[in-house]
Amino acid sequence: MTIGLYFGSFNPIHNGHLVIASYVANYTALERIWFVISPQNPFKEASSLINEHHRKHLIDLSIEGEKKLRTSNIEFKLPVPSYTIDTLAYLHDQYPNNEFSIIMGSDSFQNIKKWKNSEVLLKNHEIIVYERPGFVVDKKMINEKTVLLKAPMLDISSTQIRKMIKEKKSIRYLVPDIVMEEIDRQQYYS
Repeated sequence: MTIGLYFGSFNPIHNGHLVIASYVANYTALERIWFVISPQNPFKEASSLINEHHRKHLIDLSIEGEKKLRTSNIEFKLPVPSYTIDTLAYLHDQYPNNEFSIIMGSDSFQNIKKWKNSEVLLKNHEIIVYERPGFVVDKKMINEKTVLLKAPMLDISSTQIRKMIKEKKSIRYLVPDIVMEEIDRQQYYS
């Protein structure tokens, strides 16, 4: 099976994430898209994160009934902070018959040289890059394993959503209704 790994904190999941995942699921040959929740991204501050199990639950609610979209708690079992190269090695051991691709925005792709063992990632793994405004992909970084997509973009960020919640502003239309209701019910980010 071919699986696209969409890594992120998803703190919280929002409609921008879902549009990207749906677009990649529909416009590539990948059979599944896994939202891989990072308990602690090495480039992000831990203090603003809600528990990874709560973040997984919000994603599960938002993709319920979707045939090609799944969540993965694989990084919950790995040392923190999580590094993509280590996660891929673990996945190859656990699922040797599957092929894994990495899904990322052009902003992340611009910084990939800072990632642990980035040269191995670029050489050995298909990387599907969706272009984000203001983050041009350096053509010198592209190889035969790089796929560029012009996915639809929604200018939404999890940081913005958390700020709005703290300010008691509505996040309706930024996240699925069921996610908004669960965030409100559990008082996440308040």
